[in-house]
Amino acid sequence: MSSKTPDPGLFAGDLFGEVYQAELVTKPPRVTLGVLLPGLVTCLIASLAAMWLSEHYGFPAILLGLLIGLALHFLSEHPALGAGLDFAARHFLRIGIVLLGLQVTLMQIGAIGWLPFAGLLAIMAAAFGAGMLGAKLSGQGRYAGILAGGATAICGASAALALYSVIGRDRLDQARFTITLVGVALASALALSAYPLIAETLGLDEVAAGYLVGASIHDVAQAIGGGYAISDAAGAQATIIKLARVALLAPVVALVALWLGEAGASGESRKPMWRRVSMPWFIIAFLSLVLVNSFVSMPGGVAENGLAVSKFLLLLAVTATAMRSRLSLLLEAGWRPMAPVITATLASFAMALFVATMLI
Repeated sequence: MSSKTPDPGLFAGDLFGEVYQAELVTKPPRVTLGVLLPGLVTCLIASLAAMWLSEHYGFPAILLGLLIGLALHFLSEHPALGAGLDFAARHFLRIGIVLLGLQVTLMQIGAIGWLPFAGLLAIMAAAFGAGMLGAKLSGQGRYAGILAGGATAICGASAALALYSVIGRDRLDQARFTITLVGVALASALALSAYPLIAETLGLDEVAAGYLVGASIHDVAQAIGGGYAISDAAGAQATIIKLARVALLAPVVALVALWLGEAGASGESRKPMWRRVSMPWFIIAFLSLVLVNSFVSMPGGVAENGLAVSKFLLLLAVTATAMRSRLSLLLEAGWRPMAPVITATLASFAMALFVATMLI
């Protein structure tokens, strides 16, 4: 008999099997590739379907991954798929965020200038504050506001995933988190279509138009694409501004972690200050990659390939998260969880338009 499985004969006097069952419970099952593979393959197939639909019909892949994942939620009830889906939602997310560090350098941030950078901080603060206000007015609580405001202020779904890892499921249920992801993806898709047209209608020059798009559209690829839809100069400006927002992901997550403290902890059980200041490992790795990318000349194609891999891993994470979300909870939540996303998006655009027209 394996040494890992207790001999039932040793518990012959345990009439109800309580001691024997407790011994088994204290040893969690070993996670192997064979255990993870069914869930990972299911998630991969759903994500590839989302990518195919995105390429052929022009919808954001993240949004399609969310919708396909929600439609396939019933599969996650199969016991063979749970471990793989949870692995994808947790670990692919973190690796994808780390790889975003290949997209930005300190020199790019410094090239913005102090006034546009200060304006960018004001835009992000407005989005964050509006998300908190929208959550309060709709009765969603501050954690929903932090999630929606932070995702809108920084970089959409990837920021939402990073912030949710700090907030925790015990503070904000997964149904409202999924609705926030859907809202952010929808808002980003609508902004990609509307903001370049608004910039051209208002007669903004290329620099101001690029600033407006880069400072207010949530998703990285859509912000950059929206800039280049106006002109090459606007696209270059939008890229720099958007990457500066991505670079601020780490300090924002660190500040939120410091502000909220440990999930479920209070009073004497809370971690000391120096422990709460510490950032999640993937945020530290993200910052480290930004520093390496700033001072080490990367081979050609590394940034482009890194972005492609990052986007795919984040798509896998989002799809897996949606598959693990209960549709009944989403239906019960109604429209209210969307309110923080709406208020944060409107505030972000209004402040970005003010800065682009008055300061740039």
